[in-house]
Amino acid sequence: MTDEPDEEMLSWDESVFRNEHVFEIDYVPETFIHRESQMESLKYALKPAVRGSRPLNVMAQGPPGTGKTTSVQILFDELRARTDVQAVRVNCQVNSTRYAIFSRLFEEVFDYEPPASGISFKKLFSQVTDRLVESDEVLVVALDDINYLFYESEASDTLYSLLRAHEEQGGAKIGVIVISSDLDMDILEELDGRVQSVFRPEDIYFPKYDEPEIAEILQERANRGFHDDVVTAPVLDKVAELTAEQGGDLRVGIDLLRRAGMKAEMRASRTVEREDVEEAYENSKYVHLSRRLQELSDSETALVEVIAEHSGEQAGEIYDRFHEKTDLGYTRYSEIINKLDQLGIIDASYTEVEGRGRSRELSLNYDADAVTDRL
Repeated sequence: MTDEPDEEMLSWDESVFRNEHVFEIDYVPETFIHRESQMESLKYALKPAVRGSRPLNVMAQGPPGTGKTTSVQILFDELRARTDVQAVRVNCQVNSTRYAIFSRLFEEVFDYEPPASGISFKKLFSQVTDRLVESDEVLVVALDDINYLFYESEASDTLYSLLRAHEEQGGAKIGVIVISSDLDMDILEELDGRVQSVFRPEDIYFPKYDEPEIAEILQERANRGFHDDVVTAPVLDKVAELTAEQGGDLRVGIDLLRRAGMKAEMRASRTVEREDVEEAYENSKYVHLSRRLQELSDSETALVEVIAEHSGEQAGEIYDRFHEKTDLGYTRYSEIINKLDQLGIIDASYTEVEGRGRSRELSLNYDADAVTDRL
C-alpha cells in the first residue's frame, strides 16, 4: 500500500509559476503604478511628435530600478501602435559609440541592418535623416543609460549629431530622451558647450519607491507571475523590506521573487517561504553587479579580476599585473580605472604615499568572491 501524495508538495509536472516571464528584465507590466506624474510629463514632452513636430527633449534621472526605462517603453509602444512616429530606445551599455547608435537607428528606420563595414558615419547619418524627411516622420530617440556614452567620451558628439540633424538635413525632426541612473553625474555640465546651447531638456525625476509602494508593485507582479496563494503577505513584506534595503531598486525585488519561487520548486513546495527568500537574497542583492560585469569588455574584465586578487594595492602595482595579462599601456589602463570607478564596481581613491606623493589605491566595492563568481 502506497502513501497518499502530500498536498503541499508539487508533482513532477507542476510549477508555482503561472507566467515566469513576468519576472524577466524585459517584461513591460500591464499595470504601471506610482509613476503617474512622470508619465504625464513624458506625454507632454512627446505630444508635439504626434502632431508632426519635433518633440521636447527630456532628461529622465533617478536611482536604479525606479521605472525610468519602463515609462519610456510603455509610451514608445503607444506611439508606435497609434501614430507614424518612429520611437527607438537604444541601450547605451551595448551601443556605446555614436556610430553604433546610428547603426541601431538605421536598423529601426529601414527595417534591416546597415552594412557591417565600408560605410562612413557621414553616410549612415545622411541615410537615416534622408529617410525621415522622405517619409515625413518624426524620430524620438531614448538614450538609455547615457552615462555609458560619457565613460567612452561619446556623449557630446552623439547628442550634437541628433540635435543638429535638422541643420544638416532640412526637415529632419528628431527628439531626444536621455535616461541616467548615475546621480553623481551632472549631465548638462559634462556636455560640450555646443550641445548645452541646443539641448535644454525637460527634467523628469524618478524618486526611490518607498517600502509600501514596493510591496504594492511586487504584489501586482506576484499575482500575475505565481499561481494563487503561492506567496503570502508576510513573505511578500519580507521581499519588499529587502528590496528597500537595496535602495528601493525594483529589479532586486523582482529577481528575488523569481529566485525564491525557484527555491520553493527545488523543495517541491507549493508555497514560497521566508527561508526561500532569505536564501535567494544572497544572489539577488548582486543583481546590479551581475549586469554591470556582463557588459564589460575583455580588457575591463581582466582589470576587475586583477583588482579582485589585489584589492587595496596602489594603482602602479596593479598596473604591472594588468600589463602582464593584457599587454595594454598605461593610458588605456587609466581610462578603464575611471570607467570602473564611475560604474561603482571599484573605488579609486587618491592616498598619500610616503616619498611618492599622491597615488590611487584601487579596491573593490563588492565582496571579492561575489565578483569572481560572477566573472
